[in-house]
Amino acid sequence: MAGTAEKMHTGELYDPMDETLFKEQSERMEQLYEFNRLPPSKQDRRNELMKELFAEIGEGCYIEPPLHANWAGKFLHLGDGVYANFNLTLVDDTHIYIGDHTLIGPNVTIATANHPLNPTLRSTGWQYNLPIHIGKNCWLGAGVIVLPGVTIHDNSVIGAGSVVTHDIPADSLAVGNPCRVIRTIGENERQYYRKGVLIPEEIRNRFGL
Repeated sequence: MAGTAEKMHTGELYDPMDETLFKEQSERMEQLYEFNRLPPSKQDRRNELMKELFAEIGEGCYIEPPLHANWAGKFLHLGDGVYANFNLTLVDDTHIYIGDHTLIGPNVTIATANHPLNPTLRSTGWQYNLPIHIGKNCWLGAGVIVLPGVTIHDNSVIGAGSVVTHDIPADSLAVGNPCRVIRTIGENERQYYRKGVLIPEEIRNRFGL
């Protein structure tokens, strides 16, 4: 039978207030406290702390403090060049994977934890967790919420304020609550960087668009 720590990653119900879990979690939150209170001139120390705290971190990642995270990023996996703006909230009770060069707007919440609908069970505080996967070159606008178990595939854009309850296919523009795909990102974006405004020719040539 899986122990409490293992159940965090199997989708099984477990008690998050288990004494051993709570002790480790509290210790990690001390490091997150330091991360959030370092002055801008101490970016090197912030980078060191991210390497200590996160499960994986690629080259050139930057997270604007404050960062809020249940486990201080213990189960956070970042590719290269990931950028997150202010007030990223991670309910990181199991694994969160974010691919290369993904951009995350301010006040985004990425939540892996869930609670049973049964009120008796819920009143005990028990929970279960489902991992989240966010692909490469994605952009999550300000205030996006990503719910447990969701996969957002490569190159997709999630509009500001959306609540992502289901998987989003690659190369999609998706918005709303619940978040729905409204169109595919494709030929139009090779010509225009915003509605009615062409990408300058020198930039198109530079990137082979």
